[in-house]
Amino acid sequence: MDGEFRTSFVRDPAALRQTPALVLNADYRPLSYYPLSLWPWQEAVKAVWLDRVDIVAEYDEVVRSPSTTIRIPSVVVLKDYVQPQKRVAFTRFNLFLRDEFCCQYCGARGDLTFDHVVPRARGGVTSWENVVAACSSCNLRKGSRSLRASGLSLRRPPRRPGAEELRNMGRRFPPNHLHDSWVDFLYWDAELEA
Repeated sequence: MDGEFRTSFVRDPAALRQTPALVLNADYRPLSYYPLSLWPWQEAVKAVWLDRVDIVAEYDEVVRSPSTTIRIPSVVVLKDYVQPQKRVAFTRFNLFLRDEFCCQYCGARGDLTFDHVVPRARGGVTSWENVVAACSSCNLRKGSRSLRASGLSLRRPPRRPGAEELRNMGRRFPPNHLHDSWVDFLYWDAELEA
């Protein structure tokens, strides 16, 4: 039975899956806020071993090899600076982030899809300036009609977001779990309250 326990622990280290490492750029800012730049503990340990990162904070848990014991990194900082993307990719996720995960017609949150403001059937293109997040009911209500014909109006006109704007937008949506050791690095550039 002892052998079975060791084998199942190695294959399914449940406790260790709960210990991701926050990855910071060389300037001590997260590579991304949303989704938050996290690595599984295995990747963080590998990067430490390859001397690609410095450990800033650690968990209490350790991992062992026959010759080494290392505390699992909680926060790591890259030794080489990674230049942030200047161009924002036109993806469904980035579109929803730009629109704050909210229907641009009624303001509903949740079951979102996207809608062409000028319908494709009427010559509309798939671009930042013509696509918005929409709930299913507003999308069905609008169909392939114009805004005026459907009786809907936009909360904000669609536009191409800047990379820094999208990064800052991601800070408004923290993940469900923030380890105590991460907090100082996630909000270090925020304005302090007087």
